[in-house]
Amino acid sequence: MTNYQDIGVDWHGKVALVEIQRPPLNFFDNALIEQIADCFEALEQDDRCAAIVLAAQGKAFCAGADFSSGSDLFNPNSADSAITLYKNAIRLFQCKRPIVGAIQGAAIGGGLGLALVPDFRVVAPEARFAANFVRLGIHPGFGISYVLPRIIGQQKANLLLLTGRRINGEQAYEWGLADQLSDLASLRADAIALASEIAECAPLALESTRATLRAGLVAALKNHVEHEFAEQVSLAKTDDHAEGTRAVGERRLGNFTRS
Repeated sequence: MTNYQDIGVDWHGKVALVEIQRPPLNFFDNALIEQIADCFEALEQDDRCAAIVLAAQGKAFCAGADFSSGSDLFNPNSADSAITLYKNAIRLFQCKRPIVGAIQGAAIGGGLGLALVPDFRVVAPEARFAANFVRLGIHPGFGISYVLPRIIGQQKANLLLLTGRRINGEQAYEWGLADQLSDLASLRADAIALASEIAECAPLALESTRATLRAGLVAALKNHVEHEFAEQVSLAKTDDHAEGTRAVGERRLGNFTRS
């Protein structure tokens, strides 16, 4: 298998553990998502792989974009890069292998979007989840505004998406965002155990059943992501987005002016 710059692959029987390796915060960008998508597609072609665990080194699972360094994924001048990012997001959801996420820390913004790709999430109490887009003066992306309500229900998704509120692993479990709550020390082992339980099943029946359960998901996501992107392009030109980006990078509340 290909050696990737920012991810590694480790085998546990029929389970491939894909590890994000940008510690401590595993910041989100197009290069990272493209590598994960490439890896998932390679694993689909590998008969050894019956299930995948997506995990990360360091303190955070994926802390979103690094705004403190001046990164802005939504800049209208980098629209081509953003389009590529969202095409890669669709590639993640197209993966035919079942995926279990091991979420040990923060999954923020685009990092939350990445945490929503797995079929199941095993989380530690120390995990943190937030869709902080409205605090950035931007529309949610990466399919979050479509996938999140499907997982936790419309009203709870509304609460997260319209406040930018952060919740911990225990609340994520209570809300159904997490499927299993595990101690930090046993998190990966528990995620691998769940993936291994899935991998014991007949592979053709597993793929067929999962496809039925996810019927229409990718097609709907393609349309939804196009809408998200159009809204992001529009809002990226506003003063409020510039202020939101500064505020998040400086760890303060934004001083928004509706302009």
